Amino acid sequence: MDFNDSPEQAEFRQKVIAWLDENVDKKASLSTGGMESEQALIEARAWQNKIFDAGWACQTWPKEYGGRGASAIEQVIWSQEVSKYPTRDGFFAIGIGNCGPAIMLYGSEDQKRKLLPRMARADDIWCQMFSEPGAGSDVAGLKTRAEKQGDKWIVNGQKIWTSQAQYADYGVLLTRTDPSLAKHKGLTMFFLDMKQPGVEVRPIKQADGGQAFNEVFFTDVEIPDEQRLGDVNGGWGVALTVLMNERLAIAGVAPNGWPEYWDMIRELQLDGRPALEDAEVRRKTAEWYVKNAGLKNAQARMLSAVAKGGIPGAEASLGKLVGAPMCQDISRYALDLFAQSGACTEEQLSIMNGQFQKAYLYAPGLRVAGGTDEVMRNIIAEQVLGLPPDVRIDKGVPFNEIQAGNQGGK
Repeated sequence: MDFNDSPEQAEFRQKVIAWLDENVDKKASLSTGGMESEQALIEARAWQNKIFDAGWACQTWPKEYGGRGASAIEQVIWSQEVSKYPTRDGFFAIGIGNCGPAIMLYGSEDQKRKLLPRMARADDIWCQMFSEPGAGSDVAGLKTRAEKQGDKWIVNGQKIWTSQAQYADYGVLLTRTDPSLAKHKGLTMFFLDMKQPGVEVRPIKQADGGQAFNEVFFTDVEIPDEQRLGDVNGGWGVALTVLMNERLAIAGVAPNGWPEYWDMIRELQLDGRPALEDAEVRRKTAEWYVKNAGLKNAQARMLSAVAKGGIPGAEASLGKLVGAPMCQDISRYALDLFAQSGACTEEQLSIMNGQFQKAYLYAPGLRVAGGTDEVMRNIIAEQVLGLPPDVRIDKGVPFNEIQAGNQGGK
């Protein structure tokens, strides 16, 4: 693991910094809305248009598909530097980070040239539809059916927890095409137009007042066979491509609350004295400092491997497994320190514009999004530490013979 830039990387970093300094006002303020906010979407689209036109979007994508044709480490350097500026970079990570690689690998040449540049510029927004109400964290336990009729497929079913579906123009969709096969083997992946007849999106109201997640219902939705990604009943392999890239995206952007906490705790007063003079505050602060440093080092190790030609592995799950609970713990502790004022959620009146109140209410969803804590632990245990896998009583059993509640895990 090398924390130092090579001469070529240092030169590239300076080019990035120079462009950002010239094109972004460090004192600019963004709207406070999240992924469900119309204003945030407008800001994100304007930024994505700007970096696309300047040649900075989708660093690792081939130029003919709207990218820059750069290396993975240059993408990392861009992400590191742009995070220091007030931008909406990463707003379209689901499409660009998850769906894009699937289209790149499994789409036709015509589809790649038509769809990917528009995705890279945010002319089209994409969503990813895997999770279902009855499957929980077991992606392969899905029941949404796709049935072949001539040269098209008819889809019926429901997806849930779909981020940005309310804005999406397209989505990738994992379906069950043969329930007589074992659950991982009877799946097929498609992409579809989210505005076509039979697709209904219903936003889910969250505890923090936002609507970042959605339910999506499919009623006799017709998808041409040419929009199939990968082989019939080979959708699990395509899904792994999406999930593998999702791990890297989550490792890079999942909040752990440390930067906000550190900014707050250096200014906070308790009983007329600096909060950092309190022994318990110092203990908590030291604990989270160590965890944050560990996450940064683990990510640096993973990115070093990617820079040398590796692929994002299961160790990327560590960032979410540690970072999401840490974010929840920090927000809870901050509200305790705020005492009665911690109950105030009005941005204009609350400490630090109410960001810890919002983080506290959003944190349970953060621990579920992209895989629950239990799923992350299993991934790390089995794929990183080499421990024996969980017992799966449904292994090799046809999906239509599995009893409800006995579908096992991923």
